[in-house]
Amino acid sequence: KIFSVYLFQADKFDKEQSDSWKGDTEGILVFVGPSTGLFSATVAGFIIESYKQLQPNSSDTTVLLLAQISQQLAALSSGNSISVPSGLPSQAFRPSASAVRVNTLWFLSLVLSLTCALLATLMQQWVRRYLQVSQRWYAPYKRARIRTFFAEGVERFGLPRAVEALPALLHTSVFLFFAGLVDFLININHTVAFSLLSAVAVAASAYFLSTAHPLLSQILLTKHP
Repeated sequence: KIFSVYLFQADKFDKEQSDSWKGDTEGILVFVGPSTGLFSATVAGFIIESYKQLQPNSSDTTVLLLAQISQQLAALSSGNSISVPSGLPSQAFRPSASAVRVNTLWFLSLVLSLTCALLATLMQQWVRRYLQVSQRWYAPYKRARIRTFFAEGVERFGLPRAVEALPALLHTSVFLFFAGLVDFLININHTVAFSLLSAVAVAASAYFLSTAHPLLSQILLTKHP
């Protein structure tokens, strides 16, 4: 009788917790998953264009080579001596500091978003496995012992904390993307860049306020019940 009551309450708790975890991880997969993730696809689209700034532009190299040929032909026609360069202009290429910063921020954002998708998928598999093992048809006393063993393992390995940390990892990825976007636009148009920076600052302020408000409310309720 005692084991049946325990299993009834445990199954109810496991279902509520697994549904909560499933909802959190599915939301993350929709946002950053490799198949339907809008955010990851957006970041990848920007990276496709930005990474080109880290390598020499073939058209610029062609222009420099043509300029050298033109100077040499002009020198030959005037009878002056010419000096032949020892290397190609592309060998002296150095990406700008802004290009390095932007690509670093965007690649980090992409890696974090894909890491979120991977961890969310793994957590869904762990939750399904946990439910399958803990709810198998055994004698009540045996099933209660199995469920307790796996429930303690879930707490020991910090699965609830890991699920709660996933949104923070995703939020970090989003803010890294915004930081890179502002840096990218500053070198193109200051008006657009500062307008975007203002919008990001407002969004970040709202994010931190909405995150800190529940914590502050809980602290105040604890001190002043």
